[in-house]
Amino acid sequence: MKRILLIALLCLSLLPMGVRAEETPIDLDLTAVSGTILYSQVYNMIMDPDSYTGLRVKLRGNFSYFKDPDTGAEYFAAVIADATACCAQGIEFVWAGEHVYPQDYPTPETMITVTGTFGTYIENGYMYIQLSNAELEWD
Repeated sequence: MKRILLIALLCLSLLPMGVRAEETPIDLDLTAVSGTILYSQVYNMIMDPDSYTGLRVKLRGNFSYFKDPDTGAEYFAAVIADATACCAQGIEFVWAGEHVYPQDYPTPETMITVTGTFGTYIENGYMYIQLSNAELEWD
């Protein structure tokens, strides 16, 4: 009898204790690379966006906000400086869900982590890059 009980307990311990949501894998995690590598990688994304389209990208940068005075369109970005902080590149992101600026967002210059799907779009004849369906975290 003890043997059957022990086997039953062992089998129960192998069952999952809860259902975990399946996470979307990150194709390009830039959170652990040096500033020089990060800046270089972002520059390459701007110069050769087709190589990154559809990839899930994660990166850290300073939060930036811009509102176009003519159209009222709002733009959010993670800004990455090079190692000497003389140059900067930004990656625009669209935070998934319903969020209102400034209530739901960090203050400008706050260090943020953004994870989203890399893509491009055309606006007023210019091509821009962005991380869509993004997740946003800040300290």
